[in-house]
Amino acid sequence: MKINFLKSIIAIATSALIAYSFYSFHSSENINLLVFGSFLFLTITLILSIGAKFEQHRTTVNINIISGIFSFIALASNVSFSFFSFLAPVYLLINGLLFLVFLLIIYSIYQAKQ
Repeated sequence: MKINFLKSIIAIATSALIAYSFYSFHSSENINLLVFGSFLFLTITLILSIGAKFEQHRTTVNINIISGIFSFIALASNVSFSFFSFLAPVYLLINGLLFLVFLLIIYSIYQAKQ
């Protein structure tokens, strides 16, 4: 796996701006969890979506598509959490499960080596 430095910096900056927007629009006691969770989830998915290249072209395309889909899902999930007051365990459960499913799919694609 090769990481493109410039595209990764763009992905990190985009994630930081989105996390800052959640910080600006949300006002409850779980604001830090929302900001940190959205930044972490979006950074990882966006880096794998636009900044990573793998040995085989098929693997790269599949991981880019899955990462893009999960970036959109993470964004939708965090936008919905930003509009409502939520409990920390609910946020961790939903986003944790989404992230683990994402990692499982990425790992399965990478191990297939096709």
